[in-house]
Amino acid sequence: MHIVISGASGLIGTPLSASLRQAGHEVVTLVRRKPASPAEIQWDPEAHRLDPAALAGADAVINLSGAGIGDRPWTSSRIRELLSSRLRATGTLVEAMGKLENPPRTFISQSGADFYGDSGSAQLREDASPGSGILARICVEWEAAAHEAPAGVRVVTTRSGIVLSRSGGSMGRLLPLLRLGVGGPLGNGRQYWPWITLPDICAVFEFLARSDIHGPVNVCAPQEADVNSLIGALASALHRPAFFRVPAPALRLVMGKMANELLLSGKRMEPAVLEAAGFQWQHPSLTQAAAWVAAR
Repeated sequence: MHIVISGASGLIGTPLSASLRQAGHEVVTLVRRKPASPAEIQWDPEAHRLDPAALAGADAVINLSGAGIGDRPWTSSRIRELLSSRLRATGTLVEAMGKLENPPRTFISQSGADFYGDSGSAQLREDASPGSGILARICVEWEAAAHEAPAGVRVVTTRSGIVLSRSGGSMGRLLPLLRLGVGGPLGNGRQYWPWITLPDICAVFEFLARSDIHGPVNVCAPQEADVNSLIGALASALHRPAFFRVPAPALRLVMGKMANELLLSGKRMEPAVLEAAGFQWQHPSLTQAAAWVAAR
């Protein structure tokens, strides 16, 4: 397949591009800087600039673009940037598709588990209603922008859980603490966190590009876990204790509204569409995932 990826330099995009190329696919990445190779094409989503020819002949476009959710404090201007960066990138891709006589067959656009807001212990399949909160609103508008793709384009919106990696992302801050034996659960630890390993989320994107699935897809492992279980499994795999629980008031004091939505909210998400389609996880259990994360 010929696949175009935006946001290819991020936590998911970098290994995804590599794994797709290893699988024999032709991968072109959209970059904001001057292209360094024929496999790169320059674009400017802030200015809605993308030559439609960049998407011509593509079997699938994978959209991972968007400002980092937890990179900076959530000031009013930062919240606007989180939303606008996603809408501009998605809108730029959709507009370019609309100018092609034969647009790409598939558009896979990233969303997030935060679509469901803080849902407690309710079981969440893809037909569940959106929740409330800043991130839920961002995800709702982000998905709506993707569905503006031209008629005939198969649109998939991936509601991804926390990506377990060996470095970077949320694990980039947590793992060093756990390795030192000074990490621990966040808040009461009973909030559900949908999770998936980095190799598995890369495999999910290739699986979706090959499939005929459309609409929202919950991207997480089949084994659910709350924060206590997740932190405990990682600490055990690292052969370290995890006694240092961080109280919710302390998180709110340091992180403000970010703490409630990023760390203290829970989503008991089920990957119903992937399971029904027969997707096979490399790390379906928390024990397997933690062992992979802990390996060097």
